Amino acid sequence: MKFAVIVFPGSNCDVDMYHAIKDELGEQVEYVWHDAESLEEYDAILLPGGFSYGDYLRSGAIARFSNVMKEVVKAAEAGKPVLGICNGFQILLEAGLLPGAMRRNESLSFICKPVELKVENNQTMFSSALTEGETIMIPVAHGEGNYYCDEETLAKLKATNQIVFTYGQNPNGSLADIAGIVNEKGNVLGMMPHPERAVDELLGGADGLKLFQSIVKTWRDAHVVNA
Repeated sequence: MKFAVIVFPGSNCDVDMYHAIKDELGEQVEYVWHDAESLEEYDAILLPGGFSYGDYLRSGAIARFSNVMKEVVKAAEAGKPVLGICNGFQILLEAGLLPGAMRRNESLSFICKPVELKVENNQTMFSSALTEGETIMIPVAHGEGNYYCDEETLAKLKATNQIVFTYGQNPNGSLADIAGIVNEKGNVLGMMPHPERAVDELLGGADGLKLFQSIVKTWRDAHVVNA
């Protein structure tokens, strides 16, 4: 399986993501610059955290107009797994690939610490290696992770089981404790916590690796035919 790590000016978690896929997951991965004109050769698309374009205007607002985002949309429409983490989640929201928006943390301060997540939906290509109701530890590092949507959207997210992760103790004021959501098709996940920073016990835990393992297993089940 071949992963693409999209690199925007200001991305700073791309190396962590690359390491998680290449060294911990053992899969092919390449950096893809923001001006790329095609993502056809890749099986999964990863949008890392950071401060794309300096977070000018608001987080992800400029990155959504990058040339590569047209290809990310095409990949999502084709059913390929698209994972946006932290700033990547913000970009997916700005691009309309996921519903809702991000606001400043309720504390108005940057938060960087491990947090407890509850698995609300393990029936996705990103969470199948987890157990519904399971608690995992994944670090957060953000200043604008306060997820918000209107009541109608929230009701729909709940009714269609699109909320994948919630916070055990809400660190940022996020509506309904939401930490991660998928699109209706289930192939686009946005989450504020950083699973790529929790892929080895030496880093404090390996719960995050299960998300990437889920992607690989789902892809192989659909594409690899046993001889």
